[in-house]
Amino acid sequence: MPAELLRVDAQSPQAEVLRYAAHFLTRGHVVAIPTDTFYGLAADPFNLAAVDEIYRVKGRPETRALPILVNCLEQALMLVRDREGELTGVKTPPEKFLRLAEVFWPGGLTLVMDASNRVPLKVTANTGKVELRWPKSAVVDQLIDEFEGPITGTSANVSGFPSCSGADQVMKQLGNRLPLVLDGGDTGASLPSTIVELRGEEWKVLREGAIPVAEIEKALQ
Repeated sequence: MPAELLRVDAQSPQAEVLRYAAHFLTRGHVVAIPTDTFYGLAADPFNLAAVDEIYRVKGRPETRALPILVNCLEQALMLVRDREGELTGVKTPPEKFLRLAEVFWPGGLTLVMDASNRVPLKVTANTGKVELRWPKSAVVDQLIDEFEGPITGTSANVSGFPSCSGADQVMKQLGNRLPLVLDGGDTGASLPSTIVELRGEEWKVLREGAIPVAEIEKALQ
């Protein structure tokens, strides 16, 4: 049976639509939603059956961590492994993480960090790493509020197929594998998020996308 296709205003999402979508997430289902880049697959990252369902929907297990979407810095920091202050013993957030988040969040930047023990190992694809993003998207922002927690945000496409900027493309690829697709129109995106991995004071761009590497370098100088 094909997915239910439900219109949502991408700029001013209707509360009842997001509440309806949040009920699906609560019951362990996977829902396709528009973001500020491409359409993504939203599910509860702490429900392992829902995580398995993402892999089934996409057609193969992911070999890297599933991205997790947040709508505030506090949510992100709860999912990152704390770094002990060398002299004081006080736990402090990583400096480069905070700097990049301050400059580029909400927006098209995914930050890869050591995951806290709150994050299921399956979500990290057994890497112990967590991919975090705070999108510039009213739909994502308010869906997280309705669901009362972070959601997954891997791209809504069959593995190996193009990412989808419109709900019609999502329906073509995944319409028979999902219960619900929120149609917010075309996102207008041509690039995915830029992915930066942080390890202590070291950093590495894993994928250049919406934010140029030069801007990352500038922010970290």
